[in-house]
Amino acid sequence: MTSVTDGERTGLQTKVRRQLTRVEDFVDDTSTGALVTITVIALSLLAAFIGFLLVSSLTVAPFAVFVASSVYGWFRYQEETALILTLTTTISTLLILSLIIVFIFLEAIPVVQYESATVFGVNVPGLRLFIETRWDAVSDPIRYSMAPMIHGTVLVTVIATAVAAPLGVSAALFLSEVAPPVVRELVKPGVEILAGIPSIVYGFIGFTVLSPWASQQFDLTGQGTYLFVGIVVGLMALPTVVSVAEDALSSVPESMKSGSLAVGTTDWQTMTSITIPAAFSGVSAAVLLGVGRAIGETMAATVMLRGVPRLTEPLVNVFYGQETLTSLIARNYGEADGLQMDALFVAGVILFVTVLFISIGAQYIEWRMRRKLGGEV
Repeated sequence: MTSVTDGERTGLQTKVRRQLTRVEDFVDDTSTGALVTITVIALSLLAAFIGFLLVSSLTVAPFAVFVASSVYGWFRYQEETALILTLTTTISTLLILSLIIVFIFLEAIPVVQYESATVFGVNVPGLRLFIETRWDAVSDPIRYSMAPMIHGTVLVTVIATAVAAPLGVSAALFLSEVAPPVVRELVKPGVEILAGIPSIVYGFIGFTVLSPWASQQFDLTGQGTYLFVGIVVGLMALPTVVSVAEDALSSVPESMKSGSLAVGTTDWQTMTSITIPAAFSGVSAAVLLGVGRAIGETMAATVMLRGVPRLTEPLVNVFYGQETLTSLIARNYGEADGLQMDALFVAGVILFVTVLFISIGAQYIEWRMRRKLGGEV
C-alpha cells in the first residue's frame, strides 16, 4: 500500500509540475504577445503622426495598422492595450499642445524683429509693438502696434468681470444655500443651458438691440462701445461662473455649516464666515474661468466693435469701442499675409501668455487656500 501511495503521489506531483509549466509558458506567451501588440500600436501611431506632420499620402498606412492592432489588442490583451492607448493619447495631447505653442511663437518672431527699438543703445525686440499706438499695414513704413488692442481687451475684460463675478457668485450662493430644492433643480439646468448658446447669438443681439439703443441714448457716432460689449461678454460668462461656483459652494461639508449655526450665528454669518472662505478656491476658479471667457471671446466683440485699431480718447472712455486682440485676428486673418499675418500671431501669443498666467494664478490661490484650510503654516 505504501509503495502504491508513493507512486500515486509521484504521479500527482508530475502532473502538477506539467500544469505549472504550461501555465508559465502561457503567461510567457501572453506577455510576449501583449508586448508585441503594444509595441506595434505605439510605433504605428508614431509613424502616422510623423506622416501627418510631413503631409505624406502614406499616412493612412500606419494609421490603419494602428487601428487594426488596437482592435486586436483590445480583444486579446485588453488591460495592456487600454494602458498603452491612454498613455499614447496623453503623450499625443501634450505633444500637439507643445507643437502649437512652438508654432505660434515661431510665426511671431519676424514681426517682433521688425518692430524692434533701441533703448539706451540696447536693441529690444518687439518694443514698438507695445510703446507705439499705430496699426497701419498700408502706409510706409508699416506699423503693427498691439497697444490699442491690448487696451480694448483690458477694458472689455474688466467690464465683463465686473458683471459676471458679483452676479455669478451671488446667484451661486443663492442656489446653494438659500433656494429650495425645487427651485435649485429648475434654475441650475436653465443656467447651464444658457452656457450652450453660441456667442454669435449674443453678439447679434448686442449689435441689433444694445448698440443702436446706446448710440441713440448717449448720442454716439456709429455703433460699438466697450461698455456694452463688456456687458454682453459678462452675461455670456455668467452661466460658467454660476455653475462652477455653485458646485464649489455645495461641496462644503454640512458639518462645518451646522457647527457654525450651533454656536448661534445667523445663516448670513455662516455663509460669509464659513461657506465662502471654505469654497474660496472653487469660487475664485469660477471667476477666473469667467475672466478667461471674457479675454478669449471673439464673435461678440467682432460683431459689435467698429474694427478700428486705435486707442479711445480718453483711455477710460468706454462709450466707444475700437478693437480687441481676438476681434483683430477674426477680422483680418482672411486677407492678411507676410508681416501682417505674423502680427496676428503676436496677438495670439499675447492671449496665450495672459491665459497661462491666469491659470497659474488660479492654481496658486487654490494652493494657498488648501494650506490655510489644512492648518499649515
